[in-house]
Amino acid sequence: MTILALDLGTSSVRGLVLDADAVPLPGALARRPVEIALGADGAATLDGPAYLAALGECLDELAAAGRLDGVELVAASAQWHSVVPLDAAGDPLGPVLTWLDTRPAPLPGSPVPRDPTAFHHRTGTWWHRFYWNVRLPWLRERVGSPAARFAGLVEYVYGKLLESAPMSVSQASATGMLDLRSMTWDAEGCELAQVRAGELPELAPHDWRGRLRPEQARRWPALRAARWAPPVGDGAASNVGCRAVDQDWAAVSVGTSAAVRLVQPAPADGALPPLPPALWRYRVDHRHIVTGTAFSAGGNLYAWATRTLRLPAGAQLAAALDRLPPGGGVPADPRFGGDRPPGLAPAGSGQLAGLSLNTGAVDILAGLMSALCRQVEAGLDEIESTVPKRVRVVLGGGAVAASPWWRRSFARTLAPREVWHATNPETGATGAALVAIGRLDGAIGIEALGRTDEPPTGAATGPAR
Repeated sequence: MTILALDLGTSSVRGLVLDADAVPLPGALARRPVEIALGADGAATLDGPAYLAALGECLDELAAAGRLDGVELVAASAQWHSVVPLDAAGDPLGPVLTWLDTRPAPLPGSPVPRDPTAFHHRTGTWWHRFYWNVRLPWLRERVGSPAARFAGLVEYVYGKLLESAPMSVSQASATGMLDLRSMTWDAEGCELAQVRAGELPELAPHDWRGRLRPEQARRWPALRAARWAPPVGDGAASNVGCRAVDQDWAAVSVGTSAAVRLVQPAPADGALPPLPPALWRYRVDHRHIVTGTAFSAGGNLYAWATRTLRLPAGAQLAAALDRLPPGGGVPADPRFGGDRPPGLAPAGSGQLAGLSLNTGAVDILAGLMSALCRQVEAGLDEIESTVPKRVRVVLGGGAVAASPWWRRSFARTLAPREVWHATNPETGATGAALVAIGRLDGAIGIEALGRTDEPPTGAATGPAR
């Protein structure tokens, strides 16, 4: 079997082809950058039709190279938390709000959770600007014409490509409106969002498989018979792609943003493990949950520093960082994009301190990277309060893959935990494919993990699965 895996991220759209064991095939990758529109008021949006066009270009490129021939299954890792109002034809009535948008706020007189602790345990979320329970009423006030329904970015995209596009439980769990045990829309969550009949997507059953619309099958005939699996939230998919799929292993992902997460089994209607007040919980699929915390900062810090400071490039930057101790740099608050829930700090909360006339651009970059390491450490402490022993850590994501100094800083900050790093650069897409084929216990053939807290000569082969 050949698998097409899509990575529908915030900064790029990617399509790659994998073999039956979810191992990427050499050279079978197409990528298009995505431009996020940022505003001084905290806006962070995407253009839905432009995003759909970028995905189409990726598929065209793979098709032209013959890479889609023989594809039987399509899987997707898709960004969590996005929302877009749609008209009756499924076209956007405005831009797509991403996770980074900090503008939504409760409307005057809005209902609040009757028991915030019970709501948090039941849905894994809070009544917060990040989630649909606050975003939907806020959006209704700003849409020029009434919305027929609301969807996430991936449901909008799939709605244009497939004959049907229900919402996966993984995507629904990140809206703040799903009962994690019953895997149905939560009644109180719907009250908070003031949901009207037909405004929420249908939820996909565990065995759902989609098919291309006839007009799309004519564009990509190689995918005419392919089955499309329910999309997996990008964070959950990344854990699976990093092989962090049980309570012995936590994954730290640093892409555009950063997160630390732990996967555990949780079948439908079973009791959920305890959930500390500072952690969220979503679903990987119908049989597993993922618990963690996330931060607005990540590779976007690196991008900001590259854009704003006169940093050296490539090997010159790596050599400059190597002159600093891991975890070094100026004191910094990395919350340039504000807080992720449950925090409420707005965009523009980042700070630098301890600057002198001797401070250089590399010192500032290092300070921001080190500050994120300390945020992750605090998140790991919270996660470890829910499991019987200290976890081992796998680092993943393009940002840490590109910076050995950042990996060493994580290893120093997170000590005495074992710290490994995933050598597979496509953990999200790979993880989504593994979920689709029911292989959360690990992937035969996935490249070995490397020890970050040992010199290269001490590299190991990673955990056996």
